[in-house]
Amino acid sequence: MEPIRVGIVDDHALVRDGLRLILEREPDIEVVGDAADEAGALALAASGRPHVMVVDLTLGGSDGIALLRDLTSRHPRIRLVTVTMHEHEETVRQAFLAGAAGYVVKGAPSADVITAVRAVARNQHYVHPVVASVVVVDSLRWLRQADRLTAREIEVLRLLTAGRSAAETGRALGISAHTVRRHIANVTDKAGVRGRVALARYALDHHLVQDES
Repeated sequence: MEPIRVGIVDDHALVRDGLRLILEREPDIEVVGDAADEAGALALAASGRPHVMVVDLTLGGSDGIALLRDLTSRHPRIRLVTVTMHEHEETVRQAFLAGAAGYVVKGAPSADVITAVRAVARNQHYVHPVVASVVVVDSLRWLRQADRLTAREIEVLRLLTAGRSAAETGRALGISAHTVRRHIANVTDKAGVRGRVALARYALDHHLVQDES
């Protein structure tokens, strides 16, 4: 079976080396490279073909959340795990909205990082117990919001997630592009997310579409 290909992103060489040692001990994991900054992370994602990237949210002057969003947009098949010191609920929330599939707090046992990598490689999610309550509360809120989507809004969301434009979606459903955009605005308000990538992640998380990766 092919090993899980992992890329590491952290601005501290000691942390990168430590994560590499932890992960390379596992026979089913192969570290394909590491990076110290945003540019290096994007290059690694493109050239290293990782299945999973372990990303620190604090990269010198870079915005780690923006990096997650950029990686998700450019390489949607790569699963992202954040390993960070941040436990604040808004940071946790923003990381998952930006595309993270796993969240591990620095200082956790090394086994937690390994578990997170394996979980996200199986298209599952991993949430460290320290921040799990934030995710549970948000998940309950999102489920209530998903229940409020109309059948037409779900149809529009599915077509957009499949890559259709507003005009193409309108033709497929027999409605105008203007009406499609109104439905998108309604979904955006109910879901509390912005942008096509975030809407696609919302649809996947609420099982409104199939994950075909």
